Amino acid sequence: MGLIGHNGGPSLDGGRSWRTHCWRAARQALLPTLPIEVVRGRVRRAAELGLDYRTYASVRAQTGHDVVAFLFSSNALRATVVQPAAPADVAAKLAGVRAERLGLAVAPLSVPALALANPALDDCHPAPFALARWSEARDRIRAALGRLPRDGVILVGAHGLEAEWCAAGRLAGYLPAERYFGA
Repeated sequence: MGLIGHNGGPSLDGGRSWRTHCWRAARQALLPTLPIEVVRGRVRRAAELGLDYRTYASVRAQTGHDVVAFLFSSNALRATVVQPAAPADVAAKLAGVRAERLGLAVAPLSVPALALANPALDDCHPAPFALARWSEARDRIRAALGRLPRDGVILVGAHGLEAEWCAAGRLAGYLPAERYFGA
């Protein structure tokens, strides 16, 4: 039995290099090795979601769950009051996503305008205000998700303040729009 706070690593007494080798070998043996069919399936799923494999695998490893939905801020979709429809390249990628696609209309853009101009979105909701209190942001994100599992949802946003919505809503992750949609 180790001391409180001990991480279980090798001691620093004599014979340290051998114990370090044994400890590393034991830790490596604990890591799962996925069958190639599982890896291929996950690569396919990442492509269906419009994600690169590394991003998909890191979200899956962090949460232990598959990605079931995306929350897209209207800023990430480049939707404005004047032009509420997403540009053609963004709309094409959005239409190809095989998961639930939810829109967050950032004021002054209205929810009906975002929904009508972007038919690929499954549902739209009002976004939290940029400088909203934590509890307000959490409540707006939860309302947008409905019964979806929070740890299966990725937020795609365009501003640093939107990244905070991910933490407030306890979502699986945040992706900047330029990373998801390209430059």
